[in-house]
Amino acid sequence: MNWAGFKKYIQPLISNKYFLALVLFVVWIGVFDQNNLLDRFRLASRINKLEQQKEHYLTEIEQNNRKMEELQSNTENLEKFAREEYLMKKKDEVIFVVEEE
Repeated sequence: MNWAGFKKYIQPLISNKYFLALVLFVVWIGVFDQNNLLDRFRLASRINKLEQQKEHYLTEIEQNNRKMEELQSNTENLEKFAREEYLMKKKDEVIFVVEEE
């Protein structure tokens, strides 16, 4: 298609006031408006990230609650936890810490 044929189809669109109003409306909503499309996409991606973090923290809270219930229900588990996590010992004991690489 040559330039004359292209101009033949574009000229009526450019002179149509409804088409121009539609184009201006789309540009305004897409770029300049307070709730423009660019900001909506950014906010949607941020919401997705925050929901993933929420799920992560909810599972972590659930695991911690299970550990806490286990520790409160049995004194042997509490002693084991204190020895492993905080390196607590009895007066006559010696502790050796072995770290794996």
